[in-house]
Amino acid sequence: MLTTLKTAYTDTRAADLAWALGREPLPALAVLDLQLDGALLQLRLLGASHQVLLEDGEESCSETVACMPGSSTPLPLGVAKRLGEWEYEFAARVETLTRGQFAGRAQELLALVADHPNSLAGTFPGSPHAFTAMLAQRYEGQVRWRTWHAYPQEGQLVVTRSRVGVRMPVSLESHPCG
Repeated sequence: MLTTLKTAYTDTRAADLAWALGREPLPALAVLDLQLDGALLQLRLLGASHQVLLEDGEESCSETVACMPGSSTPLPLGVAKRLGEWEYEFAARVETLTRGQFAGRAQELLALVADHPNSLAGTFPGSPHAFTAMLAQRYEGQVRWRTWHAYPQEGQLVVTRSRVGVRMPVSLESHPCG
């Protein structure tokens, strides 16, 4: 789902993004509720930021990537954490592009998510390349999502990917070193 967000573009620097787990739901400009093989997933656009809320059985997870005043956790390159019975992984990178590269990449990403049933994207007034986009899927018992936060004035695109799922037991008999 692609929407035009009715707000000023507020988080205007990639360097201002922070990451947090376990935050309460924040006010959202757009929301998409999904059911992925029994898991309830809510994709939330918060200005140039995102929040994902996941519930599956008795387990839950809340991921927030946003400009959060007072936050002491900058956007990490990678995180791996245990959340109850789940394993959570997060990775982020910043792509710096020329103006032409940025415009092409923005068009490519918006086309990818525009009509995808498990996606939510919002463009901001004032720049056709200012957007936040999210795409989710369930694969092999895990819920995964990717996000893109576009900062055209800096030529930067913040790309994140997250994965949540039950830890798979390793059988020593099937392990190549076992």
